[in-house]
Amino acid sequence: MNDATPVTGDYQSFWTDLRGASFSQGYLDADGLRTRYLNAGDPSLPPLILLHGTGGHADCYTRNLAAHGEHFDTWAIDMVGHGWSDKPDVDLEIDVYVEHLRAVLDALGFAQAHISGESLGGWVAARFALKYPARVMRLALNTTGGATMIPAVMQKIKESTRAAVRDASWATVRARLEWLMADPAVVTDDLIACRKAIYEQPGFVDALERILVLQEPEIRQRNNLTDDEWRAITAETLVLWTSHDPTASDEVGQRLAGLIPNARYCLMQGCGHWPQFEDPATFNRLHLDFFLGRS
Repeated sequence: MNDATPVTGDYQSFWTDLRGASFSQGYLDADGLRTRYLNAGDPSLPPLILLHGTGGHADCYTRNLAAHGEHFDTWAIDMVGHGWSDKPDVDLEIDVYVEHLRAVLDALGFAQAHISGESLGGWVAARFALKYPARVMRLALNTTGGATMIPAVMQKIKESTRAAVRDASWATVRARLEWLMADPAVVTDDLIACRKAIYEQPGFVDALERILVLQEPEIRQRNNLTDDEWRAITAETLVLWTSHDPTASDEVGQRLAGLIPNARYCLMQGCGHWPQFEDPATFNRLHLDFFLGRS
C-alpha cells in the first residue's frame, strides 16, 4: 500500500463536519503576517476567536464552527508559525503569539472578543487576557498550557512532532495525532491528510524548531504563568479539562480554576487533549453554555 493511502475504511471529511454551516476560508494581514482563518457566523454577532495547540491549525475546530457560528462571529486561525500562516524566522515564545492575536483582532476590527484556546492556544489566551484585559470578553482555557513543567511530556511532544515533520509519512503523522486522543480511532483520514500536507511545506522542518522552543525548560519556565498571574486574570473564565489528557492531570485544571477569581471548572469524560474534536456534541454544549451565559 502506498504510504499516502488512507488506511481506515470509514472515511469522514471536514466537509461533513461543516455541512450545516455557511463558512469561509481565507487569509488576512495581521501586521504583515499572512494569517489563515476559518470563519462561520454573521458579522453582526459577538466575535469569538478559537486558538489551536502546538503544531496545530484551525481545522481542529471544524466540528465546532457550525454550532458556534449560530451564536457568534466565529474565527479559527492558524497562529503565527503554524498551519498555512506565515512562519517568520523568530523563536515563538508566548508574547509573539499574543502580539499576533492582537494584530488579528485589529485586522478584523474587533475592539473586544471572546477568546477560547486549546493547549498552547489557552496559554496564549491567558497571557493575552493579562496583557490586554480590556479586549477580552469571556475566556475559555481548554486543557491549557502555561502551568506545568513535566519533562516526560515535553520530551514526548518534541520527539513525536519531530518524527512526524521530518518524515511526514501517513504512519508518523497518525501517531502524532493519536497521542492527542483518548480513543485513537477518532483520528480521521482527512485530519491526517491535512496535517501531513502542512508538515510537508517547504521550510516547515526549520519552522518546527521555532515552535518547539517552549518545550525547553528554561524558555518554558519564563513563559509559564505564575500563581499570581493566574490570580490576576479578570475575565470570566471557563477552565475545561478532560479525564484522559496526556499532558497533565485534571488536578492541574482544578488548581487553575481555584486561582482565577472568576473561573468555573468543567471536566469532560472520555476525552484526551482535543475534546472539541473527540466529543464535539458535549464540548459544543458546555462551551456555548459558558459563552452565552447559560451556566
